[in-house]
Amino acid sequence: MRPTVPTVLSIAALALFAGAALSAQQPTPPPPPPRPVVATPSSFASVEVHLNARRGRTDHAWWFSEAGLAGPSRIAITYGQPYARGRKVENGLIPLDTVWRFGANMATALHTDVDLTLGTLKVPHGDYSLFLLNGRSGWWLIVNAETGQWGLDYTPARDIGRVPLTARSLAESEDGLSIYLVPDAAQPTTEKADLRGMVRIKWGRTELTAPWAVDE
Repeated sequence: MRPTVPTVLSIAALALFAGAALSAQQPTPPPPPPRPVVATPSSFASVEVHLNARRGRTDHAWWFSEAGLAGPSRIAITYGQPYARGRKVENGLIPLDTVWRFGANMATALHTDVDLTLGTLKVPHGDYSLFLLNGRSGWWLIVNAETGQWGLDYTPARDIGRVPLTARSLAESEDGLSIYLVPDAAQPTTEKADLRGMVRIKWGRTELTAPWAVDE
């Protein structure tokens, strides 16, 4: 005898109920274990110098923001900060006679709202990438007009110039690359000393320096 339609529906409903009950009885799988916290091999760092703007200096456009209002001007270097972690820095992580990315990850960036002189190199206001050369005849800071690229992407044709760096040995090794923009003036004044200073680069047992100055 063929089952009636209500009987078929009852059997289907019973099967669904039994499946749901069986599913409800299954234990809930445990959540996956948390991923361990791991430090990245490098960090991100930035150093800035702010130059106070003063009204009435219409002969120098850098006293004014793009909106036409007086405001501070800024010189900034941002970079990926690698760590040696026991590895050799000079002629190791920083290769000899090879242009080095000067940091980690993205290319190290220089932004300046003012026209600068780095060493003897004229650097108009704008944005640049920085590279480093550890040469047999000395150290050089390379200023390049290309921006926003990965640190290994270096285009020599976009160089605007190279700045010789003065090197000295450090008593203790610096594990992390550090870049400083140090103004000459100990306290803000209206003197020209506010408008110049030193770039200091420390890593391993080497400190590299070059003067910077705002062009008036």
